[in-house]
Amino acid sequence: MITVNNLTLNFGTRVLFDEVNVQFTSGNCYGVIGANGAGKSTFLKIVSGEVESTKGKVEITPGARMAVLKQDHFQFDNNTVLDTVLMGHQPLWEISQERADIYNKPDFSEADGMRAGELEEQFGEMGGYEAESDAGSLLGSLGVKEEHHHSLMKDIPSILKVRVLLAQALFGNPDILLLDEPTNGLDIETITWLEDFLADYPNIVLVVSHDRHFLDAVCTHIADVDRKKIKVFSGNYTFWYESSQLMAKQIADKNKKVEDKRKAMMEFIARFSANASKSRQATARKKALDKLTLEDIEPSHRKYPGIIFQPLREPGNNILSVSNLEKSIEGRTLFSDVSFTVNKGDKIAFYSKDPLAVTHFFEIINGNEDPDKGSSEWGVTITKAYLPVENGDFFDKDLNLMDWLRQWVPDHVTDVDEPFLRGFLGKMLFSGEEIYKKTSVLSGGEKVRCMISRMMLQNPNAIVLDQPTNHLDLESIQAFNEQCVEYKGIVLLSSHDHTFMHTVANRIIELTPNGIIDRLSTVDDYLQDERVKKLRAEMYGEAMV
Repeated sequence: MITVNNLTLNFGTRVLFDEVNVQFTSGNCYGVIGANGAGKSTFLKIVSGEVESTKGKVEITPGARMAVLKQDHFQFDNNTVLDTVLMGHQPLWEISQERADIYNKPDFSEADGMRAGELEEQFGEMGGYEAESDAGSLLGSLGVKEEHHHSLMKDIPSILKVRVLLAQALFGNPDILLLDEPTNGLDIETITWLEDFLADYPNIVLVVSHDRHFLDAVCTHIADVDRKKIKVFSGNYTFWYESSQLMAKQIADKNKKVEDKRKAMMEFIARFSANASKSRQATARKKALDKLTLEDIEPSHRKYPGIIFQPLREPGNNILSVSNLEKSIEGRTLFSDVSFTVNKGDKIAFYSKDPLAVTHFFEIINGNEDPDKGSSEWGVTITKAYLPVENGDFFDKDLNLMDWLRQWVPDHVTDVDEPFLRGFLGKMLFSGEEIYKKTSVLSGGEKVRCMISRMMLQNPNAIVLDQPTNHLDLESIQAFNEQCVEYKGIVLLSSHDHTFMHTVANRIIELTPNGIIDRLSTVDDYLQDERVKKLRAEMYGEAMV
């Protein structure tokens, strides 16, 4: 158990946490959510002991072992991959090192023999004799092949370092597991494996993530960091979001009878509780919801941006034609023989095992890059808006937000006054004097919100989104997702956010070095289709996990 008593944290005059009291119990997975800057990652650092609170304390069950997903990708550069994972179980690692030192002594004494016997017993009780095999199996499940296991960390690709550090945290089933954005850098297959692993995890898990599908799959509870407090709610993220929205709507509807409100809310709880029986954490989640009372639910205090794309005209029949596109970088083929036509009503999720493939494809169809071969052509009725994965070039001038947005106003807009621009910025939660903030001081999330304001200005009937959830908080992701579902235009999309892809897309196109796979399907059905799995293996020229 983790018990937080009267926790307060000040940074100068700023109060991040004020008299926080909360408990986390074994067998539960807690999704720690909150707006950017609310203190989610800082709270995990307080629990781990990395950050000291101003007042109050965190008490942990004596003898409980804690593991933390490390964020420093260079900390273990001079260790092998396998040793880095084994170091995740620090008591076992220390025993193994002392044991090795004793056996390597040239003058092995009787006392050394006695100590070696004690260490062997402890080593065996901790599972030391199976440790390397278990660590290797864990690495394999996370996509780190055996050929890398004895390489130094500094010699493996950076994308694999993330997976090794995740394996380190998971190794040995710690009593308390702290994970800050564990899905970063993972593909959908590996995320699915991690979801399965954590859904069956018997101990305490605290996880910070912006991946709503992941939170829904693994969480029994939501720990909401808001207004300097932390409150724990039963259920996963979707239940927390939908119930808080429903409660806010009912509070706003003052003419509705109290009993009618209560009945509607209890029906919602019952329905969600029944659905929970189908989830991977069925028992824990359903028990928690069965004990839930109406008083436990509160409306969210969050502010959600107003993302609305309003096309000036409906797209014609000719939307986008792609013919025989091909692209390689540094001798590596990203994709080839890419040919397809976009149709009315299409919302297409683009997917590839190589994330660079989709980014280069989007850059090509938006005219920012030349293909090695082939062509693409947009229809004359199409007004498109593009959100690239990298936006640095859009902020090379140090302007205030008003002047920055003004330079992107399209020709068809003639009345460009301050209220007009302020309206678009206000929808993305830039209010008051914030509109005079300089672009040089914007955070990553603020830059993406500016880019979305720019997109809304275009009145597009087609939008192209490359990793649209990067840098955004859950509130912005939720609003963006819901608008893309409701949007009547064309959507071309690539995202690590499983829920975004699954709820928006009605067609999947996968780019491979040997052509494309094109299916009318949701993301989930596509990834679970055995025929698609076989075809993917053929297209990539390798066995698929």
